[in-house]
Amino acid sequence: MEAPVQEIRDAILADQLDAVGEMKVPQHYRGMTVHADEAEMFAELPSREKDPRKSLHLDEVATPELGPGEALVAVMASAINYNTVWTSIFEPIPTFAFLKRYGKLSPLAKRHDLPYHVVGSDLAGVVLRTGVGVNTWKPGDEVVAHCLSVELESPDGHNDTMMDPEQRIWGFETNFGGLAELALVKSNQLMPKPGHLSWEEAASPGLVNSTAYRQLVSRYGADMKQGDTVLIWGACGGLGSYATQFALNGG
Repeated sequence: MEAPVQEIRDAILADQLDAVGEMKVPQHYRGMTVHADEAEMFAELPSREKDPRKSLHLDEVATPELGPGEALVAVMASAINYNTVWTSIFEPIPTFAFLKRYGKLSPLAKRHDLPYHVVGSDLAGVVLRTGVGVNTWKPGDEVVAHCLSVELESPDGHNDTMMDPEQRIWGFETNFGGLAELALVKSNQLMPKPGHLSWEEAASPGLVNSTAYRQLVSRYGADMKQGDTVLIWGACGGLGSYATQFALNGG
């Protein structure tokens, strides 16, 4: 029999991580979704009147096939960021256009082109299964995932993955995101979960922290140095709060 998702979660909470890899993967799981047939539901409304509570659904969805270089993760915590907000109000365009475009890339990418979109671009959890060619990660590993999904088949992205022509934001421009019981990621999105953080603490900073780091600290961004004067516009949000910490600790 399949192990229900709750049994997997119970094993993780009991620190029985070695047992996770021996449990069968459920054929279905619950996730927060938006539906393609509702993409025009807010068409005549101003943004401030678009209510995500009307567009988001808690659905039972089919577990996707695991492809080469991918990992299926049992999600212990996730987070909400503007990608999810935009998805839920279908702005600037419905994300189903992104999924359809991605689905044309390959037969494997076609899995993402569905009439529903499992949202979420952050997670902390435990690796449940890995696909062919994944060597660093194994079932039972505690991980967090960043949101950058890349193919890296073009040399344009070899020096800077953000320049990959097939760069996408997981859970926004791809399906099977983190606001769910299970999530599908590329294995190169994974990083070890910091042991001193709770699941919730580990899940929350991924997208905003990595974005702020790239913009301020990375050599592909501002390449901030000690002594630089930094203006942070909107310092109280997720991005701004991490940008402030980088500026204070960097100078």
